[in-house]
Amino acid sequence: MLVLITYDVSTMDKEGRRRLTKVAKKCVDHGQRVQNSVFECILDSTQLRKLKYELEELIDKDTDSLRFYNLGENYKTKVDHMGAKESYDMESPLIL
Repeated sequence: MLVLITYDVSTMDKEGRRRLTKVAKKCVDHGQRVQNSVFECILDSTQLRKLKYELEELIDKDTDSLRFYNLGENYKTKVDHMGAKESYDMESPLIL
């Protein structure tokens, strides 16, 4: 299923900037960045639960926020893109 993950991490101090870097790296490990703090991730329910837990452990719940939007299996009909940074098909083989 496609899950859209968004986050807002306070960067008012050094610790916040560290948290931001860790959250971004964790999201990069699971999907593609489509905006500065927005990632599209193809995950099954187990992977999603694990990723939610890992991200929750990284943030400061008093100053940061995470949002998860589950677009399901038929996401291709739910995503409309305009402009730069065309995304790649995360389910097709990647040829290097």
